[in-house]
Order: sequence, then structure tokens, then C-alpha cells
Amino acid sequence: MIRPSIRQFLPAGIAGRGTFRRSAAARFAFAAAVIGHPLSAACAPQGAMPDENGTYQTVHHDYRVVTVADGLMNPWSIAFVPGGDILVTERPGRLRVVRDGMLLPDPVAGVPEVYARGQGGLLDVVLHPDFESNNLIYLSYAKPREDGGSTTQVVRGTFDGSAFTQTDVIFEAVSSGRGHYGCRLAFDGDGYLFLSIGDRQAPPRGDLAAHPAQDLSNHHGVIARLHEDGSIPQDNPFVGVEGALPEIWSYGHRNPQGVAVHPETGAVWLTEHGPQGGDEVNVAKPGLNYGWPVIGYGVNYGSGTPIHATTFQDGMEQPVHYWVPSIGASGLLFYTGDQFPGWKGKLLAGGLALRRVDLLTLDGETVTASETVVSGIGRVRDVRQGPDGFVYLAIDSRSEEATTIVRLEPTE
Repeated sequence: MIRPSIRQFLPAGIAGRGTFRRSAAARFAFAAAVIGHPLSAACAPQGAMPDENGTYQTVHHDYRVVTVADGLMNPWSIAFVPGGDILVTERPGRLRVVRDGMLLPDPVAGVPEVYARGQGGLLDVVLHPDFESNNLIYLSYAKPREDGGSTTQVVRGTFDGSAFTQTDVIFEAVSSGRGHYGCRLAFDGDGYLFLSIGDRQAPPRGDLAAHPAQDLSNHHGVIARLHEDGSIPQDNPFVGVEGALPEIWSYGHRNPQGVAVHPETGAVWLTEHGPQGGDEVNVAKPGLNYGWPVIGYGVNYGSGTPIHATTFQDGMEQPVHYWVPSIGASGLLFYTGDQFPGWKGKLLAGGLALRRVDLLTLDGETVTASETVVSGIGRVRDVRQGPDGFVYLAIDSRSEEATTIVRLEPTE
């Protein structure tokens, strides 16, 4: 377990673990000064930028960026279908197919209606582990509610190359709001489906211990663990606990927008999109409380005023790693391919706000080094490894301008 370190208020490429404790007031003042400073981009490590030939140079590899598909609107997630197709979710509510290097003009038919406002819409897509035999895919999205709000829903169905059919809703969250959906999906090696759900922008004020993300009777700020059909595993930590929802695996999260399963241990790793400062890397373990909003390392947007009274409390987990300033964490990958051997076994974490990808070197559950390997490429919404071993990025946009899927290819 880490303790606050002054080094961790430095840019993430410099920060590491430490044992130096500071007063809460001093930490918040320092964090607010860093976050609010106009040099937020300059404070962050500049990382790899292309040379005159378009080559990015990093510690382990030089690479180039190749456009896979453009003309997309707010791409949120990427999935690779056996046979070569690439599925891409567009947040406004379309599931698109890239086939033979071309974005097909027509979206996949049969996608459910989504709440496409603010942060809501069609979000993650993953394939069933046995897709080659059952053709099942899973979609997470913001479902519109009759009261004008929305909730997180997961549907699975058959994908035949052009249509999404034989659909079943396997999960609907007991929480509502217009943001912080989470909505990342991941299967572990045992076939369990993990789903991240954000705190739905419930404001962190008043008695923070009474915040919905600290309440096991709803789905605000949780990781859920399900069987592939949506049924509840009986070894989940809160099965049989009075007042607790049995699908909850861990809680006290803010807005986990990156989920990746460790290729060796099977542990579920997260990146959590923090407030102004305080994006986190966590390992979601059964029954544990990750502290939001009672503890954390960020401050309120705009004002820079404190959210938390402290960064540490007994019974609440410390992050494996965190960023101040925030990178706007979204998309997470354990790289296991052969195209970038120097990245093998390491985490690639995407950033929306600072428009970059960080490479995190691990020793167990400790981050021992951080390098920004992509910079200035746009808002990185998703990070995936293709079956070819290349790294694929979904580049998002706040505006209505078209955005892209790109691929990193080594030049060596």
C-alpha cells in the first residue's frame, strides 16, 4: 500500500511511490497550484512527438502512426473479429465495421436505442470468449429512461457481419444520471464478465461517507462481476449480504474508463477518470472499497477547492498509481504482442485531457517507471491490441468533427 509522496505531485513520468507524508492542506494547495497552472501540458512529460519523417521515438521502440479508419463520429471502443473485421462503437449510437481497410458506409443494424447526450451513448463492445462458435458480442450503453435520465445497460446478441440480432439485456444498473457511465467490459480467463459503472456524477459534498459510491444498495461507482449470461456468480463478495447488490465486486470508484485483465494473474486492473487531478490506476479486488469520494488526490473542477479531507483512511484502498495533473484516463491495455517486445507485460494507459498514452512498467502491483509514448495525437478514448500485435487507438473529439482509428507500427 502506498503513502502520499511529494514526488507523486510531480508529472506522472517523474512520479513514483514514496513514504513522505504531507499535511492534507499542503497537499491540496500544491495540487491545486499544479493543476490550475497554465503550464499543465508543459508540466506533463512531453513524450514521443513525431520527427520530420513522422517517426515517433521512445525508449524501447520507434514507430509510425497509420490511419486505419477516418470519418468516424466519437469512436469509443474497438473490437477485433476473427477473419479481419474491426468493430467500432460511435457514441451517438452506431456500431461500425472496418472491413478490408475500409469503413463500411452502413452501420450494423439492430443496435438498441441509446441516450446519446453528454457522456452518454453507445460505449463499449467486446466479443464473447467463444465468439468463433457462438458469434456473440456484448454492448454497453446509456439507456434512456422515461423520466428523461439514463442508466447503464448491457446487451448481448449475435453478430453476423452486418446485423446485431437475437439480443438479450443481461444487465441494467440500479443507478441513474447523465454522466460517469464507466461502461467498460472485460472477460477474464475464467469467463467472468466485469463491468465498470461510474458514480453517475453524484456530487461529492456533505457527508462523503454517505455518497452513493459508498452505498452497496446501488450501482454508483462499482465494478460488477457477472456470468456471461448476466447471472450472478455465487462466490461474489456481497452475495447474501443484507442490503448489498450481489453483482458488486468492488466499490468506491469514481469513473473507471479503462479495464484490463492481467495476462498472468487474471487480476482486473482499472484506470479511473478522476476529478481535477487524481486519475488513478487500481486493481479491483473482491469486496474492497476504493475510497471515492472520501479519499483521493484531486480537487474540484474550476475552483480547485478540496473534495477530500484526507488522502488515506483505514479500510479504503490506495491506488497503485495516480496522475496529477490528470491525463483524463480512458482505455487500458496489457500489451502481450511481439511487435513491441520492449512493451511486453506493461500497461498502456490512454489519456483524453492530455492527449497521450503512458507506458507503465510494473513490478507486481507497483509502478516502477512511466513513459509517455504517444503525445499530441488527439483525445485517446480506447487502447487495444490487434491480432497482428499492433496497438490501435480510438481518437475521440469533443466537437462534431470526424475522428479516427489509428495503428502504431514499429519502424525497426
